[in-house]
Amino acid sequence: MTVVAPGANGNGSLAQVPLAIEVEHIVKKFGDFTAVNDISFQVADGEIFGLLGPNGAGKSTLIRMMTTLIPITSGHARIAGHDVEKQADRARRAIGVIPQALTSDLDLTVEENLGIYAKLYDVPAKQRKQSIDELLELVDLTKWRNAQTKTLSGGMRRRLEIARGLVHHPRIFFLDEPTTGLDPVSRVAVWEMLSNIKSRRQLTILITTHYMDEADRLCNRIAIVDHGKLVALDTPVALKSSVPGSNVIEVQFATPPSGWEQRLRSLPAVTSVQAEGAEMFRILTGDGPRTTTQLVEAAVQAGVPLRSLSVVNTTLDDVFVHYTGRQLRDELVKAYGFVMPQRPGLQP
Repeated sequence: MTVVAPGANGNGSLAQVPLAIEVEHIVKKFGDFTAVNDISFQVADGEIFGLLGPNGAGKSTLIRMMTTLIPITSGHARIAGHDVEKQADRARRAIGVIPQALTSDLDLTVEENLGIYAKLYDVPAKQRKQSIDELLELVDLTKWRNAQTKTLSGGMRRRLEIARGLVHHPRIFFLDEPTTGLDPVSRVAVWEMLSNIKSRRQLTILITTHYMDEADRLCNRIAIVDHGKLVALDTPVALKSSVPGSNVIEVQFATPPSGWEQRLRSLPAVTSVQAEGAEMFRILTGDGPRTTTQLVEAAVQAGVPLRSLSVVNTTLDDVFVHYTGRQLRDELVKAYGFVMPQRPGLQP
């Protein structure tokens, strides 16, 4: 099956390409709680596809169903053309999976961690060494190949995990929150590494994240997931273009009075006002110059000192607010325990 989807080069052009992932009306329930609620989407071969949403939105549960780790309540998922319920082993051999938690063995060396994983996937000895050498170079860990994993930094361990997930040359690569807990420098290093790997190998990548900048930088298309539902799906550019208001104004006032946010909302051409703390506001407007003038006039009339004002581009934060009515934030969700049945074959 083929689909018209954004080209894998990420420039927004369209191309007729085969499907790597197909998800149809997938549902996951834990008792009375619905973690994933009737989600459908397709991922083109060679695409970098992002699932964006807060913690607790259902992203990890969705990945765990697609990678055969938990059963699907209803609906269907096909990975590289294989039904994950009926052809689980075939689906597993087509994928590499990087979970959110770091799972490499701390007492083994970097090379030993990769070697064990390669053996589990029956990678021949000759090909195993070649693959490990190539991956260590790709993730810039060659000189640490004999170092115990416990001696690595968090960013280096994440790079090891990514290399380990690629050691058997999968066609499709799942990464669940790959940069959570990393410092800004390490996050950027992981992004650059993923882009480099994508350019060197023919991979389809599905990544979950709650970082707007990560999704914007890496993904050809983004699916926004909230409370287990798919609320929007398109390219980053198209999603940002879909938000009413062609300009975004960030403005900070000194001790604004009660009802000030409502006053800002009443200005002509303003489509949205997001309060970021007590003094900072992010305003979407269809007429930036006019709204800027009116903001200054309103502040002068009310005797409210203006601390800063700048016009910025629409971001994925604005997109999330537009489609969900609130800002992207971590949420507490009730944990539901369950027993996963044992399944034959390799675990990803």
